[in-house]
This record gives sequence, structure tokens and C-alpha cells, in this order.
Amino acid sequence: MKKIVFALAIIVFCATFSAQSIENVSAKNLKGENIALKTLSNEKPLVLSFWATWCLPCMEELNAVNEKMEDWKKEKDFDFVAVSTDDPRTVNKVKTVVNGKNWNFDQVLLDPSQSIKRQLNVNNVPTTLVYYKGKMVYTHVGYAPGDEDELFEKLKQIQ
Repeated sequence: MKKIVFALAIIVFCATFSAQSIENVSAKNLKGENIALKTLSNEKPLVLSFWATWCLPCMEELNAVNEKMEDWKKEKDFDFVAVSTDDPRTVNKVKTVVNGKNWNFDQVLLDPSQSIKRQLNVNNVPTTLVYYKGKMVYTHVGYAPGDEDELFEKLKQIQ
């Protein structure tokens, strides 16, 4: 019985690990170009921030990050990608919101079918994932003022 439980634990662990890999994940950006996440996560950290236009904490978080992005980039080289999880009914609002907020992120990707969200085991927005060399190194769910500073501290620790 212990062997069966151990084998099941290994299978669940492996399934979870592979589901969180960005190896085969891609999405369209606001220009309609298909972007493969693995091409963004080479020698520098990749931040994926999952959000939606209807999510007020998401808006607060992305506004806070955007305000600090220029200073952060002077200190640490990384890519920041905002992944909209808006469904087909609200996805048309994404470009308007991004332009209206003057967000200057490296990419804004659209995930109207929420396939990226499922592949990476993201259950709620806002959720922030940090990848380095293709492996997840940090995750945070929710937002409270100051969480963006914690994110930047984690980015600075990545060698």
C-alpha cells in the first residue's frame, strides 16, 4: 500500500511540475503576434502577471508595478508580461485598458480561453509567477500594497 501511495505522489508531483513549465506555452499579444513564453525566459527572469480588466486588485498591482518599472529595470534586467485572462466577452477591453493606463510592460498577452492559466495551474487573479531559465522560482497570489516590492526583492535575488 505504501508503494502505491508513493507512486501516486510521484505522479502528482511530476504532473504538477510539468503543468507549470512554460516550454510549450504561447499566446497572442495585443498586436496579434503569437509569442512563445520559452523565448522570453532565457538568461533573465520572466515575470508573468495574470490579471483581468474586471479585477480591481489586479489593476492596483499592475499600476504599482508600472510606476516602479523604469527604476527596477535600471537595477535588474528582467521581462514583465501581463497575461490577461479576460474571456471572449471582455477581451476587447484589454487594449483600451492597457493604453488608457499607459502600462509599459514588455508584453501584454491575451488568454481568452484561459489555456495558459490552466497549463500553469493559475486558479485566481491576480497571480504572479516568476520563471528563470524555464523554471518557476517564485509565485504569489493576490495583491496588497507593498507586494510589488516583495516581487522586486525576489527578482534581485535571482543570479
